[in-house]
Amino acid sequence: MTTSTTHRRNRASLTAGFAAAALVLCALSAPAAFAADTYTFDVAHSNIGFTVRHFFSKVPGHFTQYEGTILFDSQDLSKSVVNVTIEAASINTGVDKRDTHLKSPDFFDVEKFPKLTFVSNKVSQAGTGKAKVEGMLTIRGVSKAVTLDVDLMGSGPDGWGGVRAGFEARTKINRQDYGVAWNKVVEGGGSVLSDDVEITLNVEAIKQAPKPAEPEKK
Repeated sequence: MTTSTTHRRNRASLTAGFAAAALVLCALSAPAAFAADTYTFDVAHSNIGFTVRHFFSKVPGHFTQYEGTILFDSQDLSKSVVNVTIEAASINTGVDKRDTHLKSPDFFDVEKFPKLTFVSNKVSQAGTGKAKVEGMLTIRGVSKAVTLDVDLMGSGPDGWGGVRAGFEARTKINRQDYGVAWNKVVEGGGSVLSDDVEITLNVEAIKQAPKPAEPEKK
């Protein structure tokens, strides 16, 4: 091998080394990939409600104590995650006697099953500004798969230095599936309550600041 050939190969190796180093530096200096943002429910401006048929009309109700988080990736909804926890004893239909009955073993049995939960396992786009959120709803210790039809209401600054987003979700369940089984048959046929319950979540959520990175352990 001649001296000139050796020099050319050394220069080629050195050039390749510089190129590899440049690629590493570019990767380190490039902006991080988009990460999902964490939003928490603003309970003061949200509502988790339901309606159920009573004879020939629908009676509404809602829960007053709950918390929820949404890991929201607006660029890829499939990476989003929803978690909701509701205090069963916070049910409110506006009638104390009825609410006491709803908290009893005939319905939610809140002493034994104090919480209702929803945990998503799949989020998908369902058109412009719409999504489907599939997950497990747990009531009275029974977990069943449900799908929420969601309208993405938008997001933006709230005027106080924060960012908010709005969501409206709807689903329908059969209360018998969860052991919420009380009913009465009326004379002439039919029953006092329907089995179908319509659920609506109107959520205003606040974007949380990212947690600072933990210092590296030495």
